Amino acid sequence: MSIIEVFILSFIEGLTEFIPVSSTGHLILTSNWLGIASTEFTKAFEVIIQFGAILAVIYLYKEKLKFNYEFYLKVFLAFIPAAVVGFLLKNKIEALMDSTTVVACALIAGGIVLVFIDSIFRKSSETTTTRASAFYIGLFQCLAMIPGVSRSAATIIGGQFVGLSKEKAAEFSFILAIPTLAAATFYKLWKIRETIDASQITNLGLGVFLSFVFSIFAIKFFLSIVTKYGFKFFGIYRILLGLIVLVTT
Repeated sequence: MSIIEVFILSFIEGLTEFIPVSSTGHLILTSNWLGIASTEFTKAFEVIIQFGAILAVIYLYKEKLKFNYEFYLKVFLAFIPAAVVGFLLKNKIEALMDSTTVVACALIAGGIVLVFIDSIFRKSSETTTTRASAFYIGLFQCLAMIPGVSRSAATIIGGQFVGLSKEKAAEFSFILAIPTLAAATFYKLWKIRETIDASQITNLGLGVFLSFVFSIFAIKFFLSIVTKYGFKFFGIYRILLGLIVLVTT
């Protein structure tokens, strides 16, 4: 991979990880459009640079992340469903990663939901997450195993489904990303441990750093937009992008 390709993919990852448009879907589409070969390393790269997004959440929510047993238990309960499903279906999930058609269909379906989500959950106003509601949010997160669905979209919708306001649902979604993305990152690192070379380590380090920087701006941008305007514009964008992909592939 060239430095330019590393920069572009890291920018896409940082920009889209925490907004409900699917970072995985965008990385798959971008790699396809740039003609980047789908190798074991490039697939791992697209996952491992998510570690930069984890660091961005830790940086922005360091006060919220001060140890609290009950809060950490809720995050763990929300993490369990995706960990189990991801382990059991990892081969089938990886088989979907090269399909732009799957990404396009998921973008459109998720976009339709986001266009109407504000009116559906208009009265969502709970400010705390219970153990049960945390687990339900984790079940929604499993939908993001399909490339193009968006982990943030699935968990934010899950949060609103159990009664959280969109701001609180987004906050819990960001924090839930820490164990979820960390598990995916370390799994991919383990898979390529015997084949990785010095240049690839450099690319990964640069990718993680750039993802960290871009994720900080993306989180702040997303919160300001969703607070003022809701999710409908993200939904419209997803639908348009999905249609473009279907027409051009």
